[in-house]
Amino acid sequence: MRAAAIAGGWAYALAIVALSLAPSPPDPGFDHGDKLFHLFAYGGLMFWSCFLYRHRYTRLAYGIGWIAMGVALEFAQGATGYRSFELADMAANSLGVLLGWGISATLRR
Repeated sequence: MRAAAIAGGWAYALAIVALSLAPSPPDPGFDHGDKLFHLFAYGGLMFWSCFLYRHRYTRLAYGIGWIAMGVALEFAQGATGYRSFELADMAANSLGVLLGWGISATLRR
């Protein structure tokens, strides 16, 4: 069961990478709605990490890694020529990581 959860989480991370670099990302239908997508996508990713890994330093490593992935993907988007680099997306990604971590910490108590 744990192996399936780990594989599912990495598939989820891969989906984020693929959607981040796709020529036409999903459209939420309202202004700046993509920021909510970023927030929830990275929040879910961090929540998954916290669900699977109990050690504080492991969670910290995943949190730093997911934030770094979000930053790197924004730079990659800017380099594609068909997507744009946005600092607000980086902020939404990072806030999502913190949100996922915070929710998991709240549920543990």
